[in-house]
Amino acid sequence: MLLLLFLAWIIFNANITLEIVIFGIVITLVIFVFLCKYMEYSLKKEIIFYRLVPFIIAYFLVLIWEIIKANVAMLRLVVLDKYENEPQIVKFKTDLQDDTCRTVLANSITLTPGTITVDVNENVYTVHCFDKDMADGMEDSVFVSLLTKIERIKTGRES
Repeated sequence: MLLLLFLAWIIFNANITLEIVIFGIVITLVIFVFLCKYMEYSLKKEIIFYRLVPFIIAYFLVLIWEIIKANVAMLRLVVLDKYENEPQIVKFKTDLQDDTCRTVLANSITLTPGTITVDVNENVYTVHCFDKDMADGMEDSVFVSLLTKIERIKTGRES
């Protein structure tokens, strides 16, 4: 937040002089102290956010790659109609405790073509898959492992 506030200050001023930089640092620190005191923000949350950024970027890159792979698989199933697809409903459990991570997992599954998250009850996900091959390994997917790492960093339970 501190870096973001300072960057916004520099962008809005559209000029970089020594006075603007010094005044920006002072204003940014005052706003940051206000956020820490009255809005339940802390330097610890700031550090955690910066540590999460690489994992969040990696997650989005993996999500894009998985969407591309699922699109190709769906294209093969639909265009090369050589066999009957076998839709399947799969239930699996994760160890994710953070509501944000659970929601991101459910939305990532739904964004991936051929799968739709039907229900999430605590840690149990119910997913409809267009074909039984898409259901394999869902509980051990790359989404779950990355979100588990993100959750550990976010809660301070790194291993």
